[in-house]
Amino acid sequence: MQEKFLNELVKDVAERLTQQQKMLITAESCTGGLIGSYCTKMAGSSAWFYGGIMGYANEAKRDILRVSETTLNTEGAVSAATVKQMCAGALALGGDVAVAVSGVAGPGGGSVMKPVGCVYIAWQQRGGAAVVERCQFDGTRRAIRLATVARALEGVLELTK
Repeated sequence: MQEKFLNELVKDVAERLTQQQKMLITAESCTGGLIGSYCTKMAGSSAWFYGGIMGYANEAKRDILRVSETTLNTEGAVSAATVKQMCAGALALGGDVAVAVSGVAGPGGGSVMKPVGCVYIAWQQRGGAAVVERCQFDGTRRAIRLATVARALEGVLELTK
Protein backbone atom coordinates (compact mmCIF):
# COMPACT_ATOMS: atom_id res chain seq x y z
CA MET A 1 0.00 0.00 0.00
CA GLN A 2 1.52 3.26 -1.08
CA GLU A 3 1.76 6.16 1.35
CA LYS A 4 0.63 8.55 -1.37
CA PHE A 5 -2.60 6.58 -1.92
CA LEU A 6 -3.48 6.65 1.79
CA ASN A 7 -2.70 10.35 2.04
CA GLU A 8 -4.98 11.04 -0.95
CA LEU A 9 -7.76 9.05 0.70
CA VAL A 10 -7.37 11.10 3.88
CA LYS A 11 -7.49 14.29 1.83
CA ASP A 12 -10.74 13.14 0.19
CA VAL A 13 -12.25 12.21 3.56
CA ALA A 14 -11.19 15.56 5.00
CA GLU A 15 -12.80 17.47 2.14
CA ARG A 16 -16.02 15.49 2.32
CA LEU A 17 -16.43 15.74 6.09
CA THR A 18 -15.46 19.41 6.18
CA GLN A 19 -17.98 20.12 3.43
CA GLN A 20 -20.69 18.30 5.41
CA GLN A 21 -19.55 19.80 8.73
CA LYS A 22 -19.15 16.33 10.22
CA MET A 23 -16.56 14.83 12.54
CA LEU A 24 -15.05 11.34 12.23
CA ILE A 25 -14.42 9.09 15.21
CA THR A 26 -12.51 5.81 14.96
CA ALA A 27 -12.70 2.63 17.01
CA GLU A 28 -9.64 0.57 16.18
CA SER A 29 -8.41 -2.84 17.20
CA CYS A 30 -6.18 -4.58 14.63
CA THR A 31 -4.96 -1.29 13.14
CA GLY A 32 -3.73 -0.07 16.51
CA GLY A 33 -4.56 3.57 15.86
CA LEU A 34 -3.25 3.74 12.28
CA ILE A 35 -6.47 5.20 10.89
CA GLY A 36 -6.29 8.02 13.41
CA SER A 37 -2.58 8.42 12.77
CA TYR A 38 -3.10 8.89 9.04
CA CYS A 39 -5.97 11.30 9.67
CA THR A 40 -3.95 13.46 12.04
CA LYS A 41 -0.92 13.67 9.74
CA MET A 42 -2.87 16.32 7.89
CA ALA A 43 -2.67 19.84 9.29
CA GLY A 44 -6.07 21.14 10.36
CA SER A 45 -7.54 17.70 10.93
CA SER A 46 -9.19 18.87 14.16
CA ALA A 47 -11.83 20.47 11.90
CA TRP A 48 -13.12 17.04 10.85
CA PHE A 49 -11.44 14.39 13.04
CA TYR A 50 -13.00 14.04 16.48
CA GLY A 51 -10.58 11.40 17.74
CA GLY A 52 -10.24 7.70 18.16
CA ILE A 53 -10.27 4.83 20.59
CA MET A 54 -7.80 2.01 20.29
CA GLY A 55 -9.72 -0.83 21.92
CA TYR A 56 -7.25 -3.63 21.43
CA ALA A 57 -8.01 -5.87 24.42
CA ASN A 58 -11.50 -7.29 24.82
CA GLU A 59 -11.73 -5.45 28.13
CA ALA A 60 -11.22 -2.13 26.33
CA LYS A 61 -13.85 -3.05 23.76
CA ARG A 62 -16.22 -3.84 26.61
CA ASP A 63 -15.39 -1.03 29.05
CA ILE A 64 -14.78 1.88 26.67
CA LEU A 65 -16.66 1.00 23.48
CA ARG A 66 -19.58 -0.79 25.19
CA VAL A 67 -19.26 -4.07 23.32
CA SER A 68 -21.32 -6.57 25.29
CA GLU A 69 -19.61 -9.41 27.11
CA THR A 70 -22.11 -11.76 25.47
CA THR A 71 -21.06 -10.64 21.99
CA LEU A 72 -17.38 -11.04 22.81
CA ASN A 73 -17.98 -14.52 24.26
CA THR A 74 -20.31 -15.84 21.55
CA GLU A 75 -19.23 -14.03 18.36
CA GLY A 76 -15.67 -13.13 19.28
CA ALA A 77 -13.71 -9.90 19.00
CA VAL A 78 -13.37 -10.40 15.25
CA SER A 79 -17.00 -10.35 14.19
CA ALA A 80 -19.71 -8.27 12.56
CA ALA A 81 -21.55 -7.91 15.86
CA THR A 82 -18.44 -6.61 17.61
CA VAL A 83 -17.61 -3.91 15.06
CA LYS A 84 -21.24 -2.77 14.96
CA GLN A 85 -21.16 -2.32 18.72
CA MET A 86 -17.77 -0.63 18.50
CA CYS A 87 -19.25 1.92 16.06
CA ALA A 88 -22.20 2.60 18.34
CA GLY A 89 -19.90 2.91 21.34
CA ALA A 90 -17.66 5.34 19.49
CA LEU A 91 -20.59 7.52 18.43
CA ALA A 92 -21.76 7.59 22.05
CA LEU A 93 -18.44 9.32 22.83
CA GLY A 94 -18.76 11.93 20.07
CA GLY A 95 -18.45 12.64 16.39
CA ASP A 96 -20.95 12.21 13.57
CA VAL A 97 -19.41 9.38 11.53
CA ALA A 98 -17.75 6.31 13.01
CA VAL A 99 -15.56 3.60 11.56
CA ALA A 100 -14.62 0.49 13.56
CA VAL A 101 -12.17 -2.26 12.69
CA SER A 102 -11.30 -5.61 14.25
CA GLY A 103 -9.40 -8.42 12.62
CA VAL A 104 -6.58 -10.92 12.54
CA ALA A 105 -3.50 -9.06 11.29
CA GLY A 106 -1.16 -12.00 11.84
CA PRO A 107 1.25 -13.49 11.44
CA GLY A 108 -0.44 -15.88 13.90
CA GLY A 109 -3.80 -15.99 15.60
CA GLY A 110 -5.90 -17.08 12.66
CA SER A 111 -8.35 -19.97 12.51
CA VAL A 112 -10.27 -21.82 9.81
CA MET A 113 -13.27 -19.51 10.27
CA LYS A 114 -11.19 -16.36 10.74
CA PRO A 115 -7.84 -16.79 8.98
CA VAL A 116 -5.02 -14.27 9.07
CA GLY A 117 -6.17 -11.27 7.06
CA CYS A 118 -9.84 -11.58 8.09
CA VAL A 119 -11.00 -8.10 9.08
CA TYR A 120 -14.46 -6.79 9.91
CA ILE A 121 -15.10 -3.11 9.28
CA ALA A 122 -18.22 -1.16 10.26
CA TRP A 123 -19.28 2.36 9.37
CA GLN A 124 -22.11 4.34 10.89
CA GLN A 125 -23.44 7.86 10.80
CA ARG A 126 -25.16 9.31 13.84
CA GLY A 127 -28.82 8.34 13.67
CA GLY A 128 -28.26 5.72 10.96
CA ALA A 129 -27.74 1.99 10.81
CA ALA A 130 -24.28 0.46 10.74
CA VAL A 131 -22.90 -1.02 7.54
CA VAL A 132 -20.56 -3.98 8.06
CA GLU A 133 -18.14 -5.64 5.68
CA ARG A 134 -15.96 -8.70 6.08
CA CYS A 135 -12.67 -8.37 4.22
CA GLN A 136 -9.94 -10.89 3.52
CA PHE A 137 -6.58 -9.20 3.00
CA ASP A 138 -3.30 -10.87 2.03
CA GLY A 139 0.29 -10.19 2.92
CA THR A 140 2.33 -9.30 5.95
CA ARG A 141 0.94 -7.88 9.17
CA ARG A 142 1.88 -4.41 7.94
CA ALA A 143 0.19 -4.97 4.56
CA ILE A 144 -3.00 -6.24 6.20
CA ARG A 145 -3.14 -3.26 8.55
CA LEU A 146 -2.54 -0.74 5.74
CA ALA A 147 -5.15 -2.40 3.52
CA THR A 148 -7.58 -2.13 6.44
CA VAL A 149 -6.85 1.60 6.81
CA ALA A 150 -7.47 2.10 3.08
CA ARG A 151 -10.75 0.19 3.08
CA ALA A 152 -11.91 1.96 6.24
CA LEU A 153 -11.34 5.37 4.65
CA GLU A 154 -12.92 4.32 1.35
CA GLY A 155 -15.98 3.21 3.29
CA VAL A 156 -16.23 6.60 5.03
CA LEU A 157 -16.38 8.19 1.57
CA GLU A 158 -19.05 5.72 0.42
CA LEU A 159 -21.14 6.25 3.56
CA THR A 160 -21.07 10.04 3.29
CA LYS A 161 -21.87 10.36 -0.46
